[in-house]
Amino acid sequence: MHATSGRGAYRAGHPVGEAEGAAARQEKPLGAPGKPLDRRSPFFTGMLAAAGVAVTVAVVEVVLAASDALLLIGIAFFLAVGLEPVTARLARRMPRALATAVVVVTGLAVLGGAITAAAVPLADQATQLQDGAPRYLALLRDHTTLLGQANETFGLEAAIRSVRLSDVAKPLAGLLAEAGIVVVLATYFVADFPRIRTALYRLAPRSRRPRVILIGDAVFKKVGAYLVGNVVVSLVAGVLTFAWLCAFGVPYSLVLAVLVAVLDLVPVAGSVAAGAGTSLIAFTVSAPVGFATLGFFVGYRVLEDYVLLPKVVGRAVRIPALVTVVAVLIGFELLGVVGAFVAVPVAAAVLLVVREVAVHRLDRT
Repeated sequence: MHATSGRGAYRAGHPVGEAEGAAARQEKPLGAPGKPLDRRSPFFTGMLAAAGVAVTVAVVEVVLAASDALLLIGIAFFLAVGLEPVTARLARRMPRALATAVVVVTGLAVLGGAITAAAVPLADQATQLQDGAPRYLALLRDHTTLLGQANETFGLEAAIRSVRLSDVAKPLAGLLAEAGIVVVLATYFVADFPRIRTALYRLAPRSRRPRVILIGDAVFKKVGAYLVGNVVVSLVAGVLTFAWLCAFGVPYSLVLAVLVAVLDLVPVAGSVAAGAGTSLIAFTVSAPVGFATLGFFVGYRVLEDYVLLPKVVGRAVRIPALVTVVAVLIGFELLGVVGAFVAVPVAAAVLLVVREVAVHRLDRT
């Protein structure tokens, strides 16, 4: 007996024909899920173990091969999480796509405006710094000056001479290209963040999904608060540094202030490196100005840790100082500057999950 359907003809009694007939009678477009396989079967156990090993090896190979791309995706998602609170507020008053466009365009406009406004004085001061290089080299070779003594101890002249323009230009061009990729990816992530959030939470079992949502939203909140707060604090660092250097007549104040603001984005190590480098330039003015500038950065470090960060970031990303240092060291070792930048919110998220999941279970046993 023959029958026809949208899937073609099928025959009764034929294995494939009967399956086609059953498929044609399904009410759901793709049919109802069948009974699970017998997990106690030795064949199933062996296949599952073999598949697990194969999948693990394949995942490791893919991660190693695509590590650079995955890093850019991770940075973009990190930025999207940070921009989500602002985007969500705007999305209550306008379509999500328009809110995303407003946030991204505003951020790029502010960044572009700042770069444009500072481009001319930065170029002038960079030229002055280049013209004054022979003078600083002479000071480095003078063993009676603090710079000369620092040169003997740390080999500053050899480090400076080892840097070539081509060594800086090529990485800078690559950095700009990667920054463009991150901006594009972050825009897509911000636009689709509600759907991404829903898709991630659907991976959790239904019985535990409410708690996963609460913990996940808390993690997103920590990342967002840290990102916005860290940028604000870094801007404060740059402004205060510029005012201090101008007040004491330290040369290249704008260049140094921008450098301080950028390096301050990296927790702990960034501000220390920026303060040390700026203090060395201040010593070229006079020893008192150099020591005063060094004291300024020490005082600002205390101000940032105990006043600015608690006020700006609040309790959202509060973790012990030891954990912060350890996280920054591990992050820098794994991913360089990017790893150090994201280390603090990642550590805060890990501590939250450990406290709410692992410690909670241990306390119950």
